[in-house]
Amino acid sequence: MKKIVLAALAIFMALSLAACAGGNNNPPATDGGPEGTVRVALAGWTLENGIDPLTGNNSVGLNEFLEKNFKPKYPNIKLEIYQIPWENAKAKQSAMLLSKDVDVMYTGGAYAAQWYQEGLLRDIDDLIDVDTDFDPSIYLNGVWNNSYSTKSLDGTKQFGIPAVLGRRMTIYDKKLFEDWGVEPLSAKATPEEILTAAKKMTGKNPKTGEDNYGIYWSGNTINGSTMVALTLAFNASGAEGSLSDMKNIKWQLNSPEMVKVMDWLKEAAPLAPPGFVNAQGAENFGLSKNNIAIALDNNAGSTMSDFRTTKDKANLDRFVPAMNMGPNGESWVAVDPFVMAKDAKNVEASWEVMKFLAGYETQKHNYQYFSYTPTLKSPDFILPEDKYVQEALKIADLAHSKLMDEVNPFFQSDINSAVNGFISEAAKGNAPDSKAFLDGLQKRAENWSKNLK
Repeated sequence: MKKIVLAALAIFMALSLAACAGGNNNPPATDGGPEGTVRVALAGWTLENGIDPLTGNNSVGLNEFLEKNFKPKYPNIKLEIYQIPWENAKAKQSAMLLSKDVDVMYTGGAYAAQWYQEGLLRDIDDLIDVDTDFDPSIYLNGVWNNSYSTKSLDGTKQFGIPAVLGRRMTIYDKKLFEDWGVEPLSAKATPEEILTAAKKMTGKNPKTGEDNYGIYWSGNTINGSTMVALTLAFNASGAEGSLSDMKNIKWQLNSPEMVKVMDWLKEAAPLAPPGFVNAQGAENFGLSKNNIAIALDNNAGSTMSDFRTTKDKANLDRFVPAMNMGPNGESWVAVDPFVMAKDAKNVEASWEVMKFLAGYETQKHNYQYFSYTPTLKSPDFILPEDKYVQEALKIADLAHSKLMDEVNPFFQSDINSAVNGFISEAAKGNAPDSKAFLDGLQKRAENWSKNLK
């Protein structure tokens, strides 16, 4: 009888352990599991517990999260975590890759694409193919399938897992529209619709007498996101070819469609607050003191932080999200990935770490405490009131990389800075002729490609 009881108890314990392991993308290490040390370099993450400077709420840092969630699953993996400020992330992480002092990194998408081109990152297709527990379908289609931040320029190799999205949508102030008697924007507002509305709401507010500005976007953006959205809206490809063969790109920067893009920017610039050329002047957008009618490529961070702090829904109701300016409401979307160094010391353990840090549990934690936007199709942890993240996810699911992208080295080094200069002059009423400006840019692009080795 005693033997039967002991046997039954053993079976029960085995089944209990199996049940605990079920439904996890990250199997526990109790069956042997991966072992070793994994060196992880994180750009911008908060490691220690503290107080959120925006909301004043307590925040749980990564260290405590890993202690409670990672270590019980992977007791045989030791993590060495390096936190790196965004300001010098590229330089520091580049040095770590070159000196072979890192295994897994969270970084900017453009940096990751460059490092992959330089042969410093590892493909992960072979790891995905043999890992039955890893399901790529949990990630947004547009991000997983089309982002240069995680995929090779020819689209054939996967080198990263998308971990954090940039929120980029059109947001308008319903109260200002009502003050001016202007019809609200449509759900997929076109550039023409936005510009028409912005022109009507620049000047003295007829109800408050305060100065209002019709529009805002960051006039010195490092990724040219507003211009990229306009190129999609006006079907201005800018070039033909592949980023994997830049020498043979056929540049089309002075096409009639690109002229429409620049003409739109020229008309819109005087409708924005003067500080927009230096990414200033929208400090109150999303809050009760706002004086800007429409913000492009906005993330609603101020509005959601205000709600998280006060639980007051007034500004949630006032500031309305819409899709971006692409034909279907899409635009370029920033994607920050986890990647693995080409010379990772322990590939098996590094893969488990990479999956976990880009997975559901970590994304839930980062949204809850740091308002990071997830890359998942079904993030059931999003606050019901957070309509802005829901809108951002719809935009991201439509994302597709184009030649007008921050991963394009000429776009990053020349096109974007030239366009920012054009915008600055337009704000002062001194913008050059759009076609002449683009003719000069076209020649520079052709010479740049010609001189590539």
